[in-house]
Amino acid sequence: MARVMLLGATGTLGQATARALRRRGQAVVALVRPRAGVGGRLDAQALAARLPGVELRFGEVCDPLSQARDGWRGERFDALVSCLASRTGAPYDAWAVDHAAHHHALAAARAAGVTQMVLLSALCVQKPRLAFQHAKLAFERELMASNLAWSIVRPTAFFKSLSGQVERVRRGQAFLLFGSGELTACKPIGDDDLADYLADCLHDPARANRVLPIGGPGPALTPRAQGELLFQALSLPPRFRHVPVALMDAIVGTLGVLGHAWPAAAAKAELARIGRYYATESMLVLNPRTGAYDERLTPSTGRQTLGDFYAALACGHVEQPERGDHAVF
Repeated sequence: MARVMLLGATGTLGQATARALRRRGQAVVALVRPRAGVGGRLDAQALAARLPGVELRFGEVCDPLSQARDGWRGERFDALVSCLASRTGAPYDAWAVDHAAHHHALAAARAAGVTQMVLLSALCVQKPRLAFQHAKLAFERELMASNLAWSIVRPTAFFKSLSGQVERVRRGQAFLLFGSGELTACKPIGDDDLADYLADCLHDPARANRVLPIGGPGPALTPRAQGELLFQALSLPPRFRHVPVALMDAIVGTLGVLGHAWPAAAAKAELARIGRYYATESMLVLNPRTGAYDERLTPSTGRQTLGDFYAALACGHVEQPERGDHAVF
């Protein structure tokens, strides 16, 4: 039985990863905030119910002293698995969480005798234009240069990130598309399938010291195809509304100008840039020869499709994911 330190355990993917590690017989210790979840609504009792079999330790992952004192406690561990990510992607948040918190965790892991780390990253770092992408890449380079065995997993879009329009469609509103709705594509992956992939990195030598792009089963889906799946799951006739990408450019530009005098506008401008990025860039592997996104080069894993997930949402078999700071619509 390996002893694993898990970071980012309170998110939906973190909870799924904890379950996957426990199914494989790992002893899991998770460093979590005293109040976690969207709006800090999850207390210790609620977290224990969501993370059965996991030893919870309460502290602040962004504080290196708290990490060492409250999380690692001078004890020995075999592996570090991180599902930790910044909530907003804004520059300060990104460098504090996606880079600095991981930097401190890597130092603590070495001191604890850890020999292996599995890191959840993101496929969008292939074409870095945003603060959180540069922060993730900075830590990826640190991890690669360390003496630990490493696996850097770069997933495509999560089901959670593609569920933001479920309630508006239920209310009879149109599904919003940027541009034609065919500008981008992704191979969506569910939490449980991605969690299994992360957990298996601890035991699969073929995944050691590799950057691992990964998507879910089935073909790549455009936003329009995603909308059609949602209408089908809800037994509603398709209704789409097209939002010009130029409108997003105008919003980004206006907020950027205002941000020189108004810090809150600068933060909103960065969120708008993130939205524009995902509206215009596919979450597929970039073909190094052509420079184009390539579905054929994007590996797949798991069994649950986005259509399966939407169908489960429609009939109440799964809860609507809480998206918090990730909400766009």
